[in-house]
Amino acid sequence: MANLSITGETTLTGVFGWPVKHSLSPVFQNAAFHFYNLNWVYIPFEVKPEHLKVALDAIRIFSIKGVNITIPHKKEVVKHLDDMDEEVRILGVANTIVNENGLLKGYTTDGMGFLRSLKEDGNFSPKEKLVFLFGAGGSAFAIAGSLVRNDVSGILICNRTIEKAYSLKEHLKRNFRFENVEVIPFEKRNDNEIWKKVDLIVNTTSVGMKEEDIALIESKNLNEEVFVYDIVYNRETALISAAKQKNIRCLNGLSMLVFQGAVSFTLWTKMAAPVKEMKKALFEFIKKA
Repeated sequence: MANLSITGETTLTGVFGWPVKHSLSPVFQNAAFHFYNLNWVYIPFEVKPEHLKVALDAIRIFSIKGVNITIPHKKEVVKHLDDMDEEVRILGVANTIVNENGLLKGYTTDGMGFLRSLKEDGNFSPKEKLVFLFGAGGSAFAIAGSLVRNDVSGILICNRTIEKAYSLKEHLKRNFRFENVEVIPFEKRNDNEIWKKVDLIVNTTSVGMKEEDIALIESKNLNEEVFVYDIVYNRETALISAAKQKNIRCLNGLSMLVFQGAVSFTLWTKMAAPVKEMKKALFEFIKKA
């Protein structure tokens, strides 16, 4: 990619987080701007929690077109938005902001990014499928909601803290009137009977980010008909490794990361995101790293 030329006409976008220097988003977002020859730039902004409100005011002051929001600000940021889409109202978290003439509107792209990734990269439709979902945090809420909207037959939720799993079950019942949800205690996650009908496995937890992390699923419970999706992207997790060894279809979090970015790109620019170019830039960057 050619060197960026920053001028007084350059449109600013970026990501707010703490820490955020490690973010991969600038790699593919700037590649997308370059593809369309847009005079835009995407910058990581390290924003301490106590400075979040001031940083959001700066979006208006400096006419920043939009930002992504990452850890630890996704929940707190909602308090300071002027408007938000239905998904943010339901979930209480936002990871993308669009500056509309000084009004800050919040969106969450987790669910949309996941579904596009699953369908376009995984060539897998979740319609009428049974899903085993690990986790009950913000990403799990968004992904579960998107799966319900895409007519899954049922969801099995498994989380270390079982109370959070029940909270997600209640959320799906209350907001989507979706009843076919079962909570699986974490210690019973490898019971053989569970895995006979599962079509899609989704890990939304951080398990797998470290080499010493436990294996979520025993290899014997992974069959060739299932699809495995692990949103961890900093390394190949034991779950993804086991899937590959058994020639099972799978995706890691890099795919979701790009498609989340693609949704943000379109929200800011009103243009279709050049996903192919974004992926190419990201994978070339990772190869060199």
